[in-house]
Amino acid sequence: MDAVLSQSKAAPVAVFDSGVGGLSVLKALLLELPHERFVFLADEAYLPYGDKPQAVIAHRVLTVAQALQQQGNKALVMACNTATAAAANQARQHWPAWPIVGIEPAVKPATLMTKTGVVGILATSNTVASVRFQALVERFDPLARVVAKPCPGLVELIEQVPINEAAVREHLRPVMNAFQQDGVDVIVLGCTHYPFVAPIIQQMVGEQVTLIETGRPVARQLRHRLDESGSLHEPDLTAMPEVQRVRFYTTGSVDGFKQKLVSLMGSDWCSAVVEPQHI
Repeated sequence: MDAVLSQSKAAPVAVFDSGVGGLSVLKALLLELPHERFVFLADEAYLPYGDKPQAVIAHRVLTVAQALQQQGNKALVMACNTATAAAANQARQHWPAWPIVGIEPAVKPATLMTKTGVVGILATSNTVASVRFQALVERFDPLARVVAKPCPGLVELIEQVPINEAAVREHLRPVMNAFQQDGVDVIVLGCTHYPFVAPIIQQMVGEQVTLIETGRPVARQLRHRLDESGSLHEPDLTAMPEVQRVRFYTTGSVDGFKQKLVSLMGSDWCSAVVEPQHI
């Protein structure tokens, strides 16, 4: 029994997204959980998730989750708002004993921070349309008016290497103008890709508007779930470089993903292991 438990603690945590957006969450996980190893899967063959039918995304998410569970990963982080909205509840029903941490827009902290009483949510079309998201908004809407804006095409722009800042700015302009006209003073980045263009968004709306992302809360929730399940890894691995604590997989182009990884995470990740994954 001890050997099984020890093996479980040493197993990696699986993190997956449709593309590179989940890297923004991985950064927070590496900081919050310095003893853990991770497997990161980019489902780039099915990118983007955000504008596909909910049923299609739910089926794909459950297929990917099953593969990652069968590979022996001790927990799963759905580092994708669209995947969480489409299938997190179903995945938990399928694997009730497997810690699964999803992501949802940080509406509650935003409603507590706003001074104007108006909160903006920038998200994918599927996230905004999901029943899960609607229920979340309704729960906190009495505290502040919540203005949700989908931004189709933004994920694809962020996936380009290098990111074309002028194109991103032009793509965001109508949404940011609408937020400003509505009096929004807190914007929730409701897709894990969006933190990579947060500096552009901040420049467009000004320093008086607060941006909120969800990486750190997700990392804290994973720590809690691992501790609760007795699978938190205790040995001190803090001296190990972060790049050695992660193995990367993609259902798309290995070379293409490696370019995006280095572009978004920095030159230290040039030595990262990236392998193809067929699911």
